[in-house]
Amino acid sequence: MNSFFKLTYMQTKLFIREPIAFFFTLIFPLLLLLLFGAMFGNEANPQFGGFGYIDGEVPGLTGIIIGTVGLLSIPVSTATARERKILRRYQATPLRPLTYFAADVVVNYVVALFGLILLVIAATFVFDLRFGGNWFAVWAAFTLCVLAFSAAGYVVASLSPTGRIAQVVGQVLYLPMMFLSGATMPVQIMPDGLRTVSHWLPLTHVVKLLQDLWFGVGWNTTSLLVMGAMLVLGTAASMATFRWE
Repeated sequence: MNSFFKLTYMQTKLFIREPIAFFFTLIFPLLLLLLFGAMFGNEANPQFGGFGYIDGEVPGLTGIIIGTVGLLSIPVSTATARERKILRRYQATPLRPLTYFAADVVVNYVVALFGLILLVIAATFVFDLRFGGNWFAVWAAFTLCVLAFSAAGYVVASLSPTGRIAQVVGQVLYLPMMFLSGATMPVQIMPDGLRTVSHWLPLTHVVKLLQDLWFGVGWNTTSLLVMGAMLVLGTAASMATFRWE
């Protein structure tokens, strides 16, 4: 347990010292929130069930945070640690692999949760944020989505020989989803072709799951199953492909 806390502390310091990961996980979503709020406001709209644009963007931007942590932060940091022989040094110690993964996941989970809290605080004070769901349900869905994308991130890290390649692969996977998932613009206003593509993107199901719970609609069964399958398959694939060196 002592080694777990020490490793968690060290991983936290490494994240804070990485300006790109820090910016895109915590600052970039806030900037988008302020930009969209200035452009569209947050007036109640019958088209959104009495909610405003920002009310739907907070869970959407939470999807951006989850995608950034899962497909950019985890792959790059893990692949870079392997490239620099840091993971090999861990392997030579009594540290168990489970302890390393647990500490890394906890750090990234807390960072993502902190990003969500920042969004909620900013949207509440600046745009009078509305919430129609159950906070526990939103937290449970958020946790599932973070774990699912983290599992996918370790697969990317395992298959990438260097941190640079992990960054490129992560960006190729993530950037299209950021724009087509409904995280930055509603899927409803997209052309039919893009909406069809959007339906097959994992991040779309993150946004759909969180928005439905946020608005009080309830659990979206399809999105819940997609995230559950992504977690199970991603965990199995990462365990099968992970390399210490």
